[in-house]
Amino acid sequence: MKHLRDIPLKNYCTYRIGGVARDLYFPESIDEMAEIVRLHRAQGRPFWIHGGGANTLFPDGEIRMPVISTSEMTGTSRHGGTVFAEAGKVMDAWVLENLRLGLGGVECLSGIPGTLGGALFMNAGAYGQEICDRLHSVTVLTRDSRVVEIPKAECGFGYRRALALRDTVILAGTWCLPENDPEALLAKRKEILARRKEKQPLEFPSAGSVFKRPEGAYASELIDRAGLKGARVGGAQVSEKHAGFIVNVGDATCQDVLELVELCRRTVRERFGYELELEQCLCPFCPDHE
Repeated sequence: MKHLRDIPLKNYCTYRIGGVARDLYFPESIDEMAEIVRLHRAQGRPFWIHGGGANTLFPDGEIRMPVISTSEMTGTSRHGGTVFAEAGKVMDAWVLENLRLGLGGVECLSGIPGTLGGALFMNAGAYGQEICDRLHSVTVLTRDSRVVEIPKAECGFGYRRALALRDTVILAGTWCLPENDPEALLAKRKEILARRKEKQPLEFPSAGSVFKRPEGAYASELIDRAGLKGARVGGAQVSEKHAGFIVNVGDATCQDVLELVELCRRTVRERFGYELELEQCLCPFCPDHE
């Protein structure tokens, strides 16, 4: 198991923001992940499980809490339409592999950044599909450090959440994907990627949509109507292309992003009465972690 010390976490998240982690671990298998988690729990040391960093905001200063990355846990296997993949597998690469094999049900997830573990944790989705749609089960490490398989029906999936997975370490997932024509699936992927490029500010570092969709409205529309498109704090900016994104336009800090998040929340609350809820994850060592 690789263990690095004093590593800038801005190199491990899509915001390109973050201070220096004192300890960064890279288990290479489910067994190694279970081993390092059990060790830290036995020592009473809290830790942070890190995936692709596509939905994460790290703090600016020194990060003393150990960070355990899933990035080396990328094993996959397929038996017909039954597909198993470990948590560190890059989601978009996994989607593409399945489509090329004629396995569908995930084509609209094309282009979503991050890993499968993170996608399962937040039930990632786009264009009418969610990662849980074709899911069979999730393999997790429980709070008492047992490796168990949780059926989809017991995971508590909802809009951008998986309630029963919150207190676990996600290790892998198993999906049952329907067979389809690879050319048709890849054509759909091409269409989805073009739509993403057209609508989203992919030219700047970001962590995707900042807020969940409030009931009866869209966060991006509310922020735009509030006159905040293009608003800036330091190096962080509400995207001029899509108001649902905060982008790093030049050495943004964690504090810049947090202040801009609060500006959006406060203004939308005062103008329209909506309480915007964060979709992005603030690490527990962030100053405004909820």
